[in-house]
Amino acid sequence: MVNSTLSYFILGAYMHVGPLKYFYFMITALLYIAIVFSNTALIVVICMNRSLHEPMYLFLCSLFVNELYGSAGLFPFLLVQIISDTHTVSASFCFLQIYCLYTYASVEFSNLALMSYDRYLAICCPLQYNTRMTSNKVSVFIVVIWLYSFLKFLITLSLSIRLTLCGNIINSVYCHNYPIVKLACSDTRVNNIYGLFGTVLSILVPLFPILFSYMKILQICFASSKETRQKAVSTCTPHLASLLNFSFGCCFEMLQSRFDMTSVPSVLRIILSLYFLTIQPLFNPIMYGMGMSKIRKICKNLVYCKM
Repeated sequence: MVNSTLSYFILGAYMHVGPLKYFYFMITALLYIAIVFSNTALIVVICMNRSLHEPMYLFLCSLFVNELYGSAGLFPFLLVQIISDTHTVSASFCFLQIYCLYTYASVEFSNLALMSYDRYLAICCPLQYNTRMTSNKVSVFIVVIWLYSFLKFLITLSLSIRLTLCGNIINSVYCHNYPIVKLACSDTRVNNIYGLFGTVLSILVPLFPILFSYMKILQICFASSKETRQKAVSTCTPHLASLLNFSFGCCFEMLQSRFDMTSVPSVLRIILSLYFLTIQPLFNPIMYGMGMSKIRKICKNLVYCKM
């Protein structure tokens, strides 16, 4: 249960923008519509075309579903807060948002790690690819990363809910776990230890297959023909771009939540804190929709048929 002495949090990072709040509301709404439309369209394209029922596209489908999940945990809340004059949120909803956004980030990174391993098998072990990466194995991998993320942050959330808090102001535009832990009057050693363990686990577990896969891919590229190198680059470019974009966004957010950033302009702090939650869900469908020839070709055929 949520601490009975605390029923709501105040989000202290919102600025008084006056009439501009309607402009920000419109921009945020358009961004959310673009995210929902692009990710949903690609999910439908992958599901409706049997030629795309391959491991790589199944991982992509999981990625697009996660973008919709993470966006649903942020954008409706943002729209309400932008248009509102009092930036408060109930404690129950705040913890729910924390759970949603943290699991989104964990699933995203784990999914990208699986996709890097899939690219390694496709490029370095092409003859064994169909036996080592079957549809059943892909389904198991996807279920595992979702369950792993949901269970791991269920523990984090349960540790935070039990805390006795001495304040209710979160200096952010959405709810964070770490600032809530800093508001605690009770002992937070278990939270800090598990938080550090969970952060290391969330980073190192996906990072190992990513580094391993791309080291092997680079070895193959250096030892192969120009044609093989070009094929590897075209196959890996969307994935690498998505991985770097998400990693930079997470780094911005971790630095901001752990260190004093008062010297940085407040507008820039807000943009950096929202970067990986707003840009990544739009970046992925654009990058994969435009960067992968098979998806691009099917989308063109659909458009031409409708016309």
